[in-house]
Formats: sequence, C-alpha cells, structure tokens
Amino acid sequence: MDKATLREIEQILGYHFANPAYIKKAFTHSSYTEDRLTCNERLEFFGDSVLALVICRRIFERFPEYFEGDLTKIKSMLVSRKICARISNALNLTKYVNVGKGMSHTRAMSGSISAGVLEAIIAAIYLDGGFKAANVFILKQFDPLIEKANAAHHHENFKSVMQQHSQQNFGVTPVYELLDEKGPDHDKCFETAVVIGERHFPSAWGVTKKEAEQSAALAALVELGVLKPEKDPAD
Repeated sequence: MDKATLREIEQILGYHFANPAYIKKAFTHSSYTEDRLTCNERLEFFGDSVLALVICRRIFERFPEYFEGDLTKIKSMLVSRKICARISNALNLTKYVNVGKGMSHTRAMSGSISAGVLEAIIAAIYLDGGFKAANVFILKQFDPLIEKANAAHHHENFKSVMQQHSQQNFGVTPVYELLDEKGPDHDKCFETAVVIGERHFPSAWGVTKKEAEQSAALAALVELGVLKPEKDPAD
C-alpha cells in the first residue's frame, strides 16, 4: 500500500493512523498471503468484538426501558455480516483489499470479504488509537441504522415507536385521546388521536381501542416523517 492509497483510505475513514501497519494488514485477505497470520483474519475476530461492545453500550444507553431480549434483537440486526458488508460497500472499501489472483474484485468482493474488511478496520483503529477512536468511527457508521433497527424490531407496534420518538424529541410521553365511538356494544369501533403537548395529530379508527391507538400512532409517525405512508395495495 503506497502513501497515496493510505491517504485515500484515511480520508474515507476520517482517521489518521500513527502506525500504518495496522491498516495495511486490515486490507490483506487470506488469499493474498501464504502465511495466514499476516492476513486480516485475526483483526476481523477482534473487530467483531469491539463492534459488539460499542453497539451494546449504545443501545443500552439509548433504550433504558428495554428488556434484555429487546436489546439482543436490536443488536443482532446491527452486528451482522450483512450490515457490515453494506457499510463497507457504501464506503467503497473493498477496492483497496489485496486478494489472490484467482479472486475477482467485483463478484468476490461481496458478502464475507466486504464485512470482514470493515471488522478488521475497526480493530485496526482500536489498536492504533484506542477505544475512543474506534467508538467514534463505529457510531458514525451505525448511528443512522439504530432507529431503523428499532422500528424493524417493533414491526407494527407503532405505539412503542411513537413513545420512543416522542420522549427523545419532545421530552414527553404521547397521549391517546378517544374522540368518538360508534356502533352497538357487541360491534363498536373507536376513533383515537395522538396528542403531544398541544399538538393534535390525525385521528384513526379501529374495531378495538388498542387497534385505534396503533393506527393513530402510525398516522402521527407518518405526519412527523418518521415512517412513510403505507401504499394502497391497489395502486
């Protein structure tokens, strides 16, 4: 790796290496060297653990009301080969990986190689600059994905997503106001709206109060721009 390439990589990562040997090793695939101790596999192993620690700490602090099972599910969505590969490819890191002659820099660069190089980079930054440097790099890449993982975890539990968003952005818990109910006792439907402070959001109907509140939460999340409107299947 020449100095120009090293500078390009450092610019992409937003980090300057005091010891370039770490980052050079991070970009050395096992197919490129006869001695596997000189490739990036050990760095991958270490980087995976550093990544898990940073993400666990982040979601532990971000979601203080979540149980262990909830945190585990969100962590598993984020600390995965798929997500690491996606970030690696988005940063265009794989073009710098040294691989053996029999491997293509197009097709072979997907999947495990892309994910592995990101994990190796995390370890390289940690070894070169310590936990703080690795923490900054990881959160820069993963923070935007945490809310998406949280929303995916809740699936259609829109009330939970609404509560998280409201508490984080407005400092209050949303209120669900029952506006109307229609029909006989055995076949009622309910109209509910979300209220945050003095702001009232679009109302929604449901055949139960719980369903109406979920629909109202969805309507509020859409108006706030947190979620996109659901498309009509007929469209």
